[in-house]
Amino acid sequence: MTRRKTIRITKITKGEKILYISAVLAFVLTLILKIFGGAKIGHLNMSVEKLKFEITNQEKKVESLTMKINELTSFDKVKDIVKDMGLAYNNENIIVIDE
Repeated sequence: MTRRKTIRITKITKGEKILYISAVLAFVLTLILKIFGGAKIGHLNMSVEKLKFEITNQEKKVESLTMKINELTSFDKVKDIVKDMGLAYNNENIIVIDE
């Protein structure tokens, strides 16, 4: 006599279905959050780099304007402007105060 192997087909219970569905949903939601989070981080990084570039440009402008101010307020420049206006430089009127 040969024995036949009986194959049992087990049905998935409601609890297992809920568990599997919740695991799949958690996996899908994690993927979606990771994708959108990465996109948001990329966008923020681009904004930060843009702001750094703008700050660098503003610092260069400030530096050039500071150099221009220093150039325009130099003693020789002021002396030339005063001379053009018809005023004379009198060294005797300068008072030096020692600390």
